[in-house]
Amino acid sequence: MYSYAESDLKLFCESLLKKVGITETDASIVAESLIQANLEGVDSHGISRLPIYMKRLMDKRINAAPAIQLEKSGSVLIVDGDNGLGHVVSYHALTKGMEIAKQSGIAAISIKNSNHFGAASYFCQLACEKNMICIGFTNSPSGIAPWGGKEAFFGTNPIAFGFPTGNDMPVIIDLSTSVVARGKIINAVQQKDSIPDGWAIDRLGKPTNDPKAALEGAVLPMGGAKGSALALAVELLAGVLSGAAFGPYVNNIYNEEETDKANVGHFFLLMDIKKFTDLERFFQSIQNLLKELKLVAKVPGINEIRYPGERRKREEQMRKKMGIQLTASLEKELAEIGEQLHVKFPERLITQSVEF
Repeated sequence: MYSYAESDLKLFCESLLKKVGITETDASIVAESLIQANLEGVDSHGISRLPIYMKRLMDKRINAAPAIQLEKSGSVLIVDGDNGLGHVVSYHALTKGMEIAKQSGIAAISIKNSNHFGAASYFCQLACEKNMICIGFTNSPSGIAPWGGKEAFFGTNPIAFGFPTGNDMPVIIDLSTSVVARGKIINAVQQKDSIPDGWAIDRLGKPTNDPKAALEGAVLPMGGAKGSALALAVELLAGVLSGAAFGPYVNNIYNEEETDKANVGHFFLLMDIKKFTDLERFFQSIQNLLKELKLVAKVPGINEIRYPGERRKREEQMRKKMGIQLTASLEKELAEIGEQLHVKFPERLITQSVEF
């Protein structure tokens, strides 16, 4: 694997997206979201997603210039994404939602006609920068078998929370309702790796370590029946309530045989802390809670208790210095897209490969 500067990869992403009709502003939003995921070590939702986005933008299955409709009703914002990229639709919806939350203290955002929006943590971080708490949900193409079933029905349906802490290390909780994000299985296919026990079943319902068989079968819900129940709750909020597609009716942009829009649904809740309590008191309390959390007696072999968001920040600091690593297969794929659209692929930061 070779390393690249985050700024170079971001510029490359922006340039490619603009070539297919994305505005400069929206291209910057998508590129920032993708590269931020890589910086934080969430490579499954980073620049590795760009090739499929580009393919679907070029074949018009995703709208490069959506006419996003935002309809406010009290503290509720109803959004029709016009089949735009999920990052773009969600960013503009969240921006308007934060205006509403500043006025009323809370905003609920319901979104339909969208697409994959990358890492949900990105949107939680945007809210934290404005001293707001954010809870985000999205549905996705079928990937999880309901508890007791052997066929994929629910999406991996992530749930994310963001809590500002008064410094640059917010509490960020971002997890799929499956044992593992489906993107990690897609990455395993691309890298020709096996997957661990307990991640997935094949189409016959049998446990598998083959990522291709897992994609043909189903990812398992986290925590068994509990994860399946959470996946259902996300489906109801992001799919049913919004009027988006739900369950097996969310189309998969990776499926070459499908031609209809994905119609992914998202749902966000925003809370302006200052409308609930004194902001400085909140920051002091959350910092005290986290400090005490980290002081809890540790089991043998554990040197530190970290709260959600700490690892991401440390990884970001390291990768900003060392660069973002790309696999050879992804490097080749991105370079080919760049050549096709006359956008120069960035130079490597180092000349020798890095083993991992």
